[in-house]
Amino acid sequence: MSPPPPLKITLVAACALIDGDGRVLVAQRPEGKALAGLWEFPGGKVEPGERPEQTLIRELDEELGVTVKEACLAPLTFASYPYETFHLLMPLWICRRWEGVIQKKEHQALQWLRAGRLRDIPMPPADEPLIPALIDLLGP
Repeated sequence: MSPPPPLKITLVAACALIDGDGRVLVAQRPEGKALAGLWEFPGGKVEPGERPEQTLIRELDEELGVTVKEACLAPLTFASYPYETFHLLMPLWICRRWEGVIQKKEHQALQWLRAGRLRDIPMPPADEPLIPALIDLLGP
């Protein structure tokens, strides 16, 4: 028997927005989407010809209505996770400065949490490995 075909790698850029109190913004996935109701870091799929930083600038505007400059994005860690039909590679950036007021445009809800509390909310399995780096950076 031959091995199963390799899974396609999907690159998704994510961002941990950090407020002045050191809390992280998480967004609840909307109904009708895969993994609906789970909490995630804002971001999205990197489109062909797009750099991950460009993806974040676009997605943070589309999802949250804020403007982020590339210089304010700092890479922190990444997750590599095999879903059933694709393999997700998800770099996580942090951002402490943005312009505009955060608003929920595509998600059911938004909340600010201490890094140590991220383990208390249901998240997609690919997001969970990102939590320890945020705890190391921000404390529990």
